[in-house]
Amino acid sequence: MLRIILLAVALCLGPIAGAAQQTVDQPSSTIAVEDSAERDAAIAVRIRNILAELEGYEDVTVAVTSGIVTLRGTTVDQALAERLTGLVARVENVVAIENEVRQTTDVVEQLDPAVERFLDRFRQFVTYLPLALVALTAFVLVVSLGFVIARMKRPWDRLAPNPFIADLYRQVVRLAFVIAGLVVALDILNASALLSTILGAAGIVGLAIGFAVRDTVENFIASIMLSIRQPFRPNDTVEIEGDIGKVIRLTSRATILLSFDGNHIRIPNATVFKSRIVNYSRNDERRFVVDLGVAYDTDLVEAQALALETVRNLPFVLKAPAPSVWIEALGDSAVTLRVAAWIAQRETSHPAARGEAYRLCLAAMNAAGIEMPGPTYTIIGAPASAPQQAASPAPAPRQPAKAPQNQDLEAQDVGVQAEDELDEMISQERQEQADHDLLSSAAPEE
Repeated sequence: MLRIILLAVALCLGPIAGAAQQTVDQPSSTIAVEDSAERDAAIAVRIRNILAELEGYEDVTVAVTSGIVTLRGTTVDQALAERLTGLVARVENVVAIENEVRQTTDVVEQLDPAVERFLDRFRQFVTYLPLALVALTAFVLVVSLGFVIARMKRPWDRLAPNPFIADLYRQVVRLAFVIAGLVVALDILNASALLSTILGAAGIVGLAIGFAVRDTVENFIASIMLSIRQPFRPNDTVEIEGDIGKVIRLTSRATILLSFDGNHIRIPNATVFKSRIVNYSRNDERRFVVDLGVAYDTDLVEAQALALETVRNLPFVLKAPAPSVWIEALGDSAVTLRVAAWIAQRETSHPAARGEAYRLCLAAMNAAGIEMPGPTYTIIGAPASAPQQAASPAPAPRQPAKAPQNQDLEAQDVGVQAEDELDEMISQERQEQADHDLLSSAAPEE
């Protein structure tokens, strides 16, 4: 009984599935009972006329028998062959379609469409060329106007605090006019929609370049900030990251110092901007310090008064701020007195003043009979079990060296002649490379 039911179901579903398969890309209209040769000829003529108006079907032939359309031939594209079935199915009175059209393998026929497309594009380019030339001319005129305005000195040099910032203004003006020229050209070409694409691509490229040259960008920004802030001036004595020297110039990449040994020190501006800067030249008054070591049995009050009086009487020492002296430390063999005094460093050499203070304080201590002992060393002998060595006389204790009695107690010249020579070297170099300096004496001090 079960077999009879399954057989009946199969017989019912078989025609339905076959009909579904036959209806794929086939006409779905009813089939007429009468067969007409005239109707077949009319169908064939209609299909041929349609294919004649379409490109790519020149080698396709059409045959119609009892409403069944048979298509044979070749096309340059398989997609064109597959479109035929759907196209012919729309023709009235077509019963079925046999599509035997295949893609051609002839190289010449395959290349002909590509050559035709190239020729079409070339003709479009030639037709479009006058308008493109007009757009290019407009772009060049706008950009040229921007470069002329940027080349002018008066507005930008007056607005900017230094030449470096003025050049930045000029670069911004050039970039603005380039973008404006691009907008005008694209508008003439009726392609303004491309502007957002171009700007987006430029932003992505700029971001990638920014990550790639991050240190360079950081250094460039630091150069802008330093040129605006001006934390030092030419010839200023500064200390940056442990390097001490006189400022020669500030460039767009580095700060150039001249050490007191005559060496050039180049420090990247990013380092300078983030570092602790000690400017010794900003204030004219500068303090120097002298350390003196006296014996433990010395009258410290007398020694301090003598050192203070000696330093106070130096002609290059300022009265205000007044000199001072104090006990700095208790050493192994001496008590350290520290004497501090102030000078006007634009008239007095700091190293020379400090050295002259040392010399005269030593002479004053020697004249007053105040002992200034040197380091004392204790030598530990061999253990008791060691063999006895031949007795030898103990060496006499070393006497501390004393300063000569006939020293010149007059202060020597401590002018700034040595530093003047360094300043002359710096001035000469700045004149040779004046265009590369961002420091300006007219800029506000930080």
